[in-house]
Amino acid sequence: MSEEILINVSPVETRVALVENGVVQELYIERSHGKGYVGNIYKGKVVRVLPGMQAAFVDIGLERTGFIHAADMVPEAPEGEPRVAEIPDIRSLVREGQTILVQVAKDPISTKGARLTTHLTLSSRYLVYMPNSKHIGVSVRIEDEQERERLRSIMDTAPELYSVTGGFIVRTVAEGATAEAILADIPFLQKLWSDLSEKLTSIPVPGVVHKDMPLYLRALRDLVRAPIDKIRVDSRLTFQQMLDFASNYSPQLVDHIECYTGGRPLLDLYGVEEEIRRALDTRVPLKSNGYLIIEQTEAMTTVDVNTGAFVGHRNLEETIFKTNLEAATAIARQLRLRNLGGIIILDFIDMQDQEHQRQVLRTLEKALEKDHAKTRITGVSELGLVEMARKRTRESLGQMLCEPCPVCAGRGQVKSAETVCYEIFREILRESRSYDNQKFLVLAAPLVVDRLLDEEAAYVADLEAFIGRTIEFQVENLFTQEQYDIVLV
Repeated sequence: MSEEILINVSPVETRVALVENGVVQELYIERSHGKGYVGNIYKGKVVRVLPGMQAAFVDIGLERTGFIHAADMVPEAPEGEPRVAEIPDIRSLVREGQTILVQVAKDPISTKGARLTTHLTLSSRYLVYMPNSKHIGVSVRIEDEQERERLRSIMDTAPELYSVTGGFIVRTVAEGATAEAILADIPFLQKLWSDLSEKLTSIPVPGVVHKDMPLYLRALRDLVRAPIDKIRVDSRLTFQQMLDFASNYSPQLVDHIECYTGGRPLLDLYGVEEEIRRALDTRVPLKSNGYLIIEQTEAMTTVDVNTGAFVGHRNLEETIFKTNLEAATAIARQLRLRNLGGIIILDFIDMQDQEHQRQVLRTLEKALEKDHAKTRITGVSELGLVEMARKRTRESLGQMLCEPCPVCAGRGQVKSAETVCYEIFREILRESRSYDNQKFLVLAAPLVVDRLLDEEAAYVADLEAFIGRTIEFQVENLFTQEQYDIVLV
């Protein structure tokens, strides 16, 4: 399998695309005026404690106050010791007005503020440092038990840890890395934490203590997994910064980083721009002529699988099975591409054969193995639905690139011209009882006025006779279909 990372840099935004076998799998976008906050450490002030929710709101200097739960403040238990079964009362942990050191665990999304934690971490290429913990662990995404034991042995016997306060987690990217490369991250993380601790007293409240690296460097740190073919970037300045970073922390990546200087835009060359456009549509076509309908709401995301024109060669069950198999792979890719998180309901086409159900679920699980975000899948429910959850740490692609429609306010539909006409009739009746005017002037959108003068003309005449006043209409081209105004003349 070939894997490439494409990095497009401009003064206003940075875009990163992860491409596997020529197909875009993941997209990351960071804009200069709205960078993500995950990983940033802040000196915040508790502004409100909510005992009923076991949570508190913390002012960290962003537009909306952050939210922290009591569970994210309880000290983590050392390895081998049981976790605290009962979370203590939030009022015993913080009080209003208290200064607190917190880290952003989830970016602000929609109307929700950032999710915070006091379990601080600092990341390097191979390790995550936890200054407030003594835990030494290995990423759960490394499944090979022999490799897990090797990595744990490296950390358990490392002389570099004898004088270190705090704990470490070996990251997924460390799989196959040498002991020297992994342990070289320890002095860097210790120095970084020492520098942050020294400047804490001089930072105002609320204030930023530490900001994570820009997206193009985080891509080197977090996205690169062996074997990687190329890392292409279209900015000479950024290319040099990436080379410097790789030379210090990931020398094996230096030969893979290229500065793209072609005349055609880098993302156009790989069809990424077209993929971005498609990722904003609700309908996703499948090769079998079936399709997916993906709809994201505040509460959850739903994915509906349809056969379309695909009828198969043998029978209906074969058609359904093949469509669901293709859909399972497509769904996994779309979740990564659109960065959809939270609760996700998958409505596969109903399958009678239990073995078919198991194979579709296995295909979905296999396709999700490469996902950087943590996922959890249930079996097929009695209603034929598959429930799953995908960890959400930042806005989805749609939330980042789009805004609610000004016409329908995000509903996805508008009132019909007929419905608006009937609203106008009711409003005229109400106003005729309250005011003694000579006539009514209705201002409305073209389609609404057309209907009032055509299909509804007979009712308008009856209404005029009933209220004893004339009704006139005027087209307002700037009005949306739902907008209208009634002027008393």
